Amino acid sequence: MSPRPTYRDWLKQDFGALIDATGLDDLHKHFVRSRWLDQVLWMEGRADHARNWYYILRLTAIIGGIIIPALVSLNASGAGAVWLRWGVFGLSLSVAISGAVEGFLRYGERWRHYRRIVELLKIEGWQFFQLSGPYSHRETHAGAYHKFAARVEEIIQQDVQVYISQVVREKEEIQKGEDDGQI
Repeated sequence: MSPRPTYRDWLKQDFGALIDATGLDDLHKHFVRSRWLDQVLWMEGRADHARNWYYILRLTAIIGGIIIPALVSLNASGAGAVWLRWGVFGLSLSVAISGAVEGFLRYGERWRHYRRIVELLKIEGWQFFQLSGPYSHRETHAGAYHKFAARVEEIIQQDVQVYISQVVREKEEIQKGEDDGQI
């Protein structure tokens, strides 16, 4: 039995078939694949990656944070007490590290950001393929292509601007922390 294709593989295949059915010339199909579809697939992958790490780190912090007080309240004696103390110590480190890594790398924010952008790109694609929304006044995909290309570039440009402003903001926060003697 062959393995079930991933969602990204299915998207690539499904959107590839839709791109082929548009009647666009080869150059325009190449753009749609290289610029739009590639971004959709890349953002899907980044969103999944960020979501998975966000869940792992947050669940480690949440579950560990719940278990630690219960373990601390146990009255173990003898050799069991030593193992319990080391277990609580290790679990405490895991909770602290998970919280610190999530706070520093902001996987939750990244996940929401990538998910938002990929959904915007998919919405734009579906409207283009269906000749609906901003493309409803066009008779053919070839007639709607230039507007689609421009709108895809706007979405990507907005993503880049958000990323750059976030990097600048983080750098300013680090600099402020250094100036205040916190780092």
